[in-house]
Amino acid sequence: MRTLLARILPVLALALCGCQKPLFPKSAPRTQYEAYDRMRSRYTPLEEPDVFGNPQPALRARLSQGR
Repeated sequence: MRTLLARILPVLALALCGCQKPLFPKSAPRTQYEAYDRMRSRYTPLEEPDVFGNPQPALRARLSQGR
C-alpha cells in the first residue's frame, strides 16, 4: 500500500501542477503568413459572430479573397 501511494503521489502532484501558461497563446500568430498579413492590413479573422452572437468560422471571408 505504501509503495503504491509513493508511486501515485508524484504523478498526481505533476498532473495537478502542470504547465502554468499555455505553450501557444491565442494572441500569437498561427503561421508566418498570418503575421505577414497582419503587417500589411490584409488579415481576416478566424471567427465571426453570427446573428445570435455565437462565434462561427469565417469561411466566406477567408475563402473569397482569391489567394
